[in-house]
Amino acid sequence: MRKALILTLALGLGLWVQASEAHENEVDIRLEDDRLCITSNSSPNHDIGRFPNPGNPNSFSEQTTRVCVDAEPEDTGLITENVQSSGVSVTGILFRPGTADFYDASSPRGFSRDPSSGWRLEGMGAADLLGMDAENAHVDHRGLYHYHGVSESLVGSQSGSLIGWAADGFEIHYIGDGAQSGWQLRDGTRDTAPYGAYDGTYEEDWVYVAGSGNLDECNAAVVNGTLTYFATDTYPFFPRCFHGSVSSDFMGRR
Repeated sequence: MRKALILTLALGLGLWVQASEAHENEVDIRLEDDRLCITSNSSPNHDIGRFPNPGNPNSFSEQTTRVCVDAEPEDTGLITENVQSSGVSVTGILFRPGTADFYDASSPRGFSRDPSSGWRLEGMGAADLLGMDAENAHVDHRGLYHYHGVSESLVGSQSGSLIGWAADGFEIHYIGDGAQSGWQLRDGTRDTAPYGAYDGTYEEDWVYVAGSGNLDECNAAVVNGTLTYFATDTYPFFPRCFHGSVSSDFMGRR
């Protein structure tokens, strides 16, 4: 039984690069019946990069983010895919490794929301194109700051390996090389535009190879009898499929 949890945290005072005023991370984590609810001001507990920047035209905006997950998640025996956000950090910042952008030769930037090419831009594989900062994060059109990969400062600010909760309520931990993804780059070259070698720029460059790591296709493993997800330094970075019942809070693009 998960212990009752009511926390209000003010973590870290950071000076934002693009503004002269400092912002505090504010997050409230509490049990509400059978749900664990995380509410934050969407400001991380570390400095962020400059936004806008050449790869990202948006400005950071502090705003309220509230998501709830199962407090006592269970493995459903089914896998849920196509979830917009993977989970949320202990500081209330969303993990959102996927993108809504696809290769598009007709676009000035070389990518757009038109999915017809079939090649979806991978957030960390195209980090420079998408204006990621040093914490593997950027902001969307609303100014919402979110992680596409593991944040060194977030990990360093925690006393243990827990860094957040997945969209189905199971915990997400980071243990460095102790968790190895089974996703590998494909051999050879792409057979349609944008052509070129499989280098990780697109999601389709990757394929899951069972047994090549110690995690399943959802970046999960059973630890001491409990399903646990892991954040990794390589693709998929955060879980992108889920064994439990996914909260509706993560189904739409927040």
